[in-house]
Amino acid sequence: MLREQVLAQLNDWLQPELVQDYCPNGLQVQGQAEIHKVVTGVTASQALIDQAVAAQAHAIIVHHGYFWEGEAEPIVGMKYNRIKTLLEHQINLIAYHLPLDIHPEFGNNRQLLNLLGCEAIHAAAGVKPEGILQLGQFVEPISGYELADRIEFKLGRTLVACELNEQPIQRVAVCTGGGQGFIEQALQAGADAFITGEVSEQTIHVARECGIQFIAAGHHATERYGVQALGVKLAQASSLDVEFIDIDNPA
Repeated sequence: MLREQVLAQLNDWLQPELVQDYCPNGLQVQGQAEIHKVVTGVTASQALIDQAVAAQAHAIIVHHGYFWEGEAEPIVGMKYNRIKTLLEHQINLIAYHLPLDIHPEFGNNRQLLNLLGCEAIHAAAGVKPEGILQLGQFVEPISGYELADRIEFKLGRTLVACELNEQPIQRVAVCTGGGQGFIEQALQAGADAFITGEVSEQTIHVARECGIQFIAAGHHATERYGVQALGVKLAQASSLDVEFIDIDNPA
């Protein structure tokens, strides 16, 4: 499949032109024109690139790519080594950041809510970009302690932090990754609990004083599922061999 065909399909699904982001979305490093094997992963680290080389991949699709707003521009050190490996092996690097977080079908937020067994999933009204904060409901209310146990079991990870109370949870809000700053929007949306990846010092105070239950389950851990779902969709819609490779990260 030609690179331009793969990109056209991905861009049609994710519509990156509609989102103002902190990095370029789509093709970031050009490789060979013909793509048969694709590796997906969370972050375009050297470890992921090396495994993609070993898998003889022609393209890597990630959530966290390169060329972030405000980062140093010279291609030296770690950035040089990563890009050098991609160019030497003619591997295309394709990245989608916010478009993959917010997507209503295979976005990170949607996929985490699916994983936890939520229903009636939808974007929180008035929070931009639309889909950055998503809501779901449990058919039967559960306790915060049950929810924490469920998340640890589903993600296979110990929680980073949590602030729980005795109140039942039916409506939950999610913003994966570094989304702890959306806790007050989760409150405004009527959520009983808010799940994200990271925690800031003030997040715990907001949770305690406002009564919303809060769980930080890991940036990497909460953002593994969108790119996997995208890879499955791509494989189903094409003849491409798509493999997800998880490079573990405790953050």
